[in-house]
Amino acid sequence: MVDLKRRAVLALATVAAGLSFNASYAQTPVRFSLDWRFEAPNSGFMVAIDKGFYKAEGLDVTLDPGNGSVDGINRVASGSYNLAMADINSLIRFRDNPANPPIKAVFMQMNAPAFAVTSFAKTGIKAPKDLEGRLVGAPAADGAYANWAAFIKASGIDGSKIRIENVGFPVREPMLMQGKVDAIVSFAYSSWVALRSAGHKPEDISIIYMRDFGLELYGNALLANPQFLQANPETVRKFVRASIRGFLDAAANPKDAIASVLKRNPVTTENAEMMRFAMFMNDNFFTNEVKANGVGHVDSARLARSIDQIGESFKYTNKPKVADIYTDEFLPARADRAVPAAIAGKKF
Repeated sequence: MVDLKRRAVLALATVAAGLSFNASYAQTPVRFSLDWRFEAPNSGFMVAIDKGFYKAEGLDVTLDPGNGSVDGINRVASGSYNLAMADINSLIRFRDNPANPPIKAVFMQMNAPAFAVTSFAKTGIKAPKDLEGRLVGAPAADGAYANWAAFIKASGIDGSKIRIENVGFPVREPMLMQGKVDAIVSFAYSSWVALRSAGHKPEDISIIYMRDFGLELYGNALLANPQFLQANPETVRKFVRASIRGFLDAAANPKDAIASVLKRNPVTTENAEMMRFAMFMNDNFFTNEVKANGVGHVDSARLARSIDQIGESFKYTNKPKVADIYTDEFLPARADRAVPAAIAGKKF
């Protein structure tokens, strides 16, 4: 009888221990949307899933592709997603309407935006001034083109001397290759990969980054649904911490990062994503500002100036402040997001 009681007690203890173990490892679900397809610039998030960085933080992250920044903002605003990637400049315009949800960015992924004007070297377009008298192709809905007026003013050129043709995204690079336009407005790495994949050599391609001519804008950032952020601040901190870990790991192990992309995107190629990855890391992610201050760093004064610059092409009715757009309270300590020397000195 004593043995039976002892076995019963042991069995109950085992069950209790199992329940305690499972509870301690319960994963908090997080619905997360990218701003675009599964491509190299967002590989850090994929790495964080594949290498268990989110799981180690107790998060069960569902990752879906997006359809542009406006879509990403709408997904977060509606609550269909807890977090989403989007261009912070699109968020600034969105927050101009006080009736819109008070969405904020909690992590700046792209310290320098990829907004650029791309052409062939043979056209002689090397600086903004060279665009005067030329025909430029730009999709009206393009995130880079949304800042065209601000770029014109910052660079000091005469926009009235530049002809703009509204072109579709699928035909933008083909029209450039066919000589139907002299230059195109786009995200630099997208056009670079398209032109290189079509057989054009690096020396044949000319890229004018808008940021190199006075435009101080930031780029893509992680946005949080306001209700989710208020109710789950620690979850957001964990997500940001694991994401930064994912991007630093991607930088240290590019092949692993690209493998994470390819398993989710069967349409792209390893060569295309390696080119996209290198350009993104070199030009948009690991800027001098980030190398000096850590991944995710935002200079409030610069962000304030960028809000002013957006006003060159967007008429504010309720101009947002920096505090309306971004908060750094969810970033890990600077030491935990510092760029290792081996990566800081690396050319991808």
